[in-house]
Amino acid sequence: MARRLLSIWFPRLASDVSLRIRPLDGPFALTLRASNAEHLHCLNKAATAAGLHPGMPLADARAVCPALSTRPADLIREGRALEGLRRWASRYGPHAAKDGTDGLVVDVSGVPHLFGGETELLADLEAWCERTGVCAKSAIAETRGGAWALARHGGGVIPEGGLLARLGPMPVSALRIEPAVAEALIRLGLHRIADLTTVPRPPLARRFGADLLRRLDQALGTQSEPVAAGAEAPHFGVRMILPDPIGLTADVMGVLDRLLIRLCDKLALARMGARAVRLELQRVDRSAAVVDVGLARAMRDPARISALFFKGVDEVDSGFGIDGLRLTATMTEPLAPEQIGNTEARAGDELSDLISRIGNRLGFDAVQRFLPASSRIPERSFVTVPAASAPPVPFPQGRRPRRPVTLFPAELLTQVSGNPPARFSWRRMGFSTLRAHGPERITPEWWCDDPAWRSGVRDYWRVETSEGPRLWLFRTPQSGSRDWYAQGVFL
Repeated sequence: MARRLLSIWFPRLASDVSLRIRPLDGPFALTLRASNAEHLHCLNKAATAAGLHPGMPLADARAVCPALSTRPADLIREGRALEGLRRWASRYGPHAAKDGTDGLVVDVSGVPHLFGGETELLADLEAWCERTGVCAKSAIAETRGGAWALARHGGGVIPEGGLLARLGPMPVSALRIEPAVAEALIRLGLHRIADLTTVPRPPLARRFGADLLRRLDQALGTQSEPVAAGAEAPHFGVRMILPDPIGLTADVMGVLDRLLIRLCDKLALARMGARAVRLELQRVDRSAAVVDVGLARAMRDPARISALFFKGVDEVDSGFGIDGLRLTATMTEPLAPEQIGNTEARAGDELSDLISRIGNRLGFDAVQRFLPASSRIPERSFVTVPAASAPPVPFPQGRRPRRPVTLFPAELLTQVSGNPPARFSWRRMGFSTLRAHGPERITPEWWCDDPAWRSGVRDYWRVETSEGPRLWLFRTPQSGSRDWYAQGVFL
């Protein structure tokens, strides 16, 4: 049986997916930020007809087409859409694999007769894509390279033994080679694939590398190229159908505990941990309730996960009863086995449980933690990030100046006498200096234009007052001003 391969190209996959969710009329494009500028990533048909192209700067695109509508590109959603199409394409053959970021390749050997022939198979595929609003071009050939080239240059079917006759008139860029190589070949007068077959191979290999000849041989069938479908992502889910409906919170939690044990056993076998878990409760009337729980870090401890579900399960209306439960780990991460009884691990578990409880109530973005940043400027020496998405990083403990526990925007002192201040007023209270340590000079970072630091260097002093507060004061000698400011409080 002759080998037959199907190549499917989605020239506007990202924009088609975005417009399916939120339809728009007129020219439309998705944008990506690169080199501190927005560039066009994927365009719909109207934007292409207006003269725009991928990679074009957004500013230039708006000058050419003022009516252009844009949205930020979502590469993760684009990848999920291609994976969904890969699973759908398995209806045409048992081996379907991704071919770059905008295409698929399917081994359809022995399958076309089920659709009435290869032409009918392509018609069925393109009709389905048209109904779903996804633009697709497809082709069938005996080699992967031949099908890839034909799909991007008109589509159709190459009969067995007709590769060179069909591919020969195509441009050399149809060989899946780098654009720079294709341009160099064109400058030499080698415009078509057929031109490469008449040129001695050793000079081509010396000048353009072995990859050019490899792609040529793969397209013409003299070198094999496998179609290897990627392994399916593991599914971590369990379910239970009950003989009689239940409705009490205690009963649901009891079934949930049994499901969690099974789910965590599956995770342990794969050395994975859950970061998000979903519980689906099927009611007798065929409606469903969903309880989602997020975790501050990957885990597979049934007891700790179960405690997070109690509030959500207690708020579910069981209706006439619940007769089915499904538990799924919707987000997972690798989790190596841990030593039991580790004191540091237990302390980390307690903190992550606290973050999980608060995050499930307020949202995980509301729980922040401080991380060190590479800057000498006090207010830029740290960043705040969601605690659930960033592991803790200790601040450097080497030789470094002391910093106050509380920082705030600079506040002007009044009634200042002395240098450093012997007496001063701050926040409508009078203070007298007991001890002063300094100065510590901090220079502005020239690569960051911060309006607060345009006055030049600052001389900081640690001041202990007789009234109790220990303050962080500074002045700006370069500005010529004698004003003093407070910016922090020590413990």
